[in-house]
Amino acid sequence: MSFEVIRFPNETALAQEVARQWLEELSRRDKSKPYSVALSGGRIAKNFFTEVARQAPSRGSSMTGVHFFWADERCVPPADLESNYNIARELLFEPLRIPAGQIHRLRGEADEALALRDAIADIKAVAPDNGKGQPVLDMIFLGMGEDGHVASLFPQEPSGMVADVAIFRAVTAVKPPPRRITLGYGVLFAAKAVWVLASGKGKEDALKQAIGEKGDIPLRRVLMARQQSKVFTDIAL
Repeated sequence: MSFEVIRFPNETALAQEVARQWLEELSRRDKSKPYSVALSGGRIAKNFFTEVARQAPSRGSSMTGVHFFWADERCVPPADLESNYNIARELLFEPLRIPAGQIHRLRGEADEALALRDAIADIKAVAPDNGKGQPVLDMIFLGMGEDGHVASLFPQEPSGMVADVAIFRAVTAVKPPPRRITLGYGVLFAAKAVWVLASGKGKEDALKQAIGEKGDIPLRRVLMARQQSKVFTDIAL
């Protein structure tokens, strides 16, 4: 495994530093090429989006050419309180006035087959292919659940699903709302960078499994298969 664990005293410090580091990375990107990022939902994501929106203007950060995708989405309308898109719209896109053409939301309210077709076409149109049919995103932000799930990849799935080549797929989650669309493992493995924001009580055991020498939870599967991953956490270990 090749990843870095960065610890913080609380979720506020975590969100502030991740936002700072990401905006710094954006400032160094080749602005002649599109930059693709996949977002996740959750409580820590709200703090992170708020910090990006707060810091970006004072840093003179430009979101020109930054294309936003999602690691997963609930099958609900875009204005639903459970929608990951809705959180990002309110806290990130509207404050920074991100152009609609750079926002590629997963259409959770649509027929699943059509939503998957459109999502795959959108991501392929922006992100280059790795030669094995997987789009290469510049950055994927992941949270972590108490069971070690990331995106909507849950530990109850057979370990063989790691080899599934689907870019996006529909899943039934073990927590409500049950129907979701998620990136597959292949996209997480192929990304240039994956940053995990692991925050909150009740997640100590999952994080220990993920960064330790044993376990088969989704986050550990991702970390084991990748290079250049970072885990930002306020969880005491």
